[in-house]
Amino acid sequence: MACWYEGPLAAFDTESTGVDVETDRIVSAAVVVQDAPGIRPRVSRWLVHPGVPVPGAATAVHGLTEEHLRLNGRWPAPVMYEMAETLVEQARAGRPLVVMNAPFDLTLLDRELRRHRASSLGRWLERTPLHILDPRVLDKHLDRYRKGRRTLTDLCAHYDVPLEGAHDPAADALAALEVARAVGRRYAARLERLSPAELHPLQAVWHAAQARGLQAWFALSGTEEPVDPAWPLRPDMPAAA
Repeated sequence: MACWYEGPLAAFDTESTGVDVETDRIVSAAVVVQDAPGIRPRVSRWLVHPGVPVPGAATAVHGLTEEHLRLNGRWPAPVMYEMAETLVEQARAGRPLVVMNAPFDLTLLDRELRRHRASSLGRWLERTPLHILDPRVLDKHLDRYRKGRRTLTDLCAHYDVPLEGAHDPAADALAALEVARAVGRRYAARLERLSPAELHPLQAVWHAAQARGLQAWFALSGTEEPVDPAWPLRPDMPAAA
């Protein structure tokens, strides 16, 4: 039987109005499904009119203006339903889902589901667990002493994965999927005996350790920025007093 990194994989990516998962909104997203390496992927795309202003800084990253989204984007409620349903389909099909920096994209979707569907990502997936593969967590655990940043662009360069059209969610999702395959091949001796179902809880442990290390480094450098150890989904925000 082929190892997971040579088999069917899906990948999910979003673009948003900013980097705060509690307040920012999804403006575009994609799910990419590839049944085997080298096979042309199937792509589902969404463009969203978020109903809130789109900061110029966000537009500078993904190129989507507020006017373009107003004219071409769909209202969030049905789109969030479709995204969640598509992720459930991957879980039902037994496809691992690659998500680069999973706590950002999955938490962002979770908050959008709560906002527009009075639901949550956890409720969508409670009957069919989704096994996440996070290239950032895997790479940082398997090559922990390598210096430098580990953004998707950095990982693509390190693993010789093409990245064309960065910050387009379909392009980023496909690149993350290929990075996950490349990580699996490079560290086959350590990964080939682990299934995605086994890797999922391990990544939660690895991410928590990585978060503690980053928090300690921040403390030494005098930075008070908190680092959330939760993976692949951040917990609910506490209710306001």
